[in-house]
Amino acid sequence: QLVESGGGSVQTGGSLRLSCTASGNTARNRYMGWFRQRPGKDREGLAVLWIGGATTTYADSVKGRFIISRDDAKNTLYLQMNGLKTEDTATYYCATASWGLLPDTYWGQGTQVTVS
Repeated sequence: QLVESGGGSVQTGGSLRLSCTASGNTARNRYMGWFRQRPGKDREGLAVLWIGGATTTYADSVKGRFIISRDDAKNTLYLQMNGLKTEDTATYYCATASWGLLPDTYWGQGTQVTVS
């Protein structure tokens, strides 16, 4: 189970840090990542942390503004969001996926971020 927190309302240019705490062991999963769904849009990937190699991938729309990180001891994934724009308004989700040809993907319930 994944539980996100940290969403809220912020002014343009502000910052927020989202957290995603996993109740299960994700250390052997393929990745943990952050996604968002803006009103009227499809869900999009923002940032992924590849667990095995501890590398990261960012969408162009957030590169240089958002930072993904993980605290293994707390089994928690973070997304530090800086320089927020109105177009960042969305519901943000974290997810994790296992390895394999048919990976299991687990999603959190989402947390709302509103930038005005």
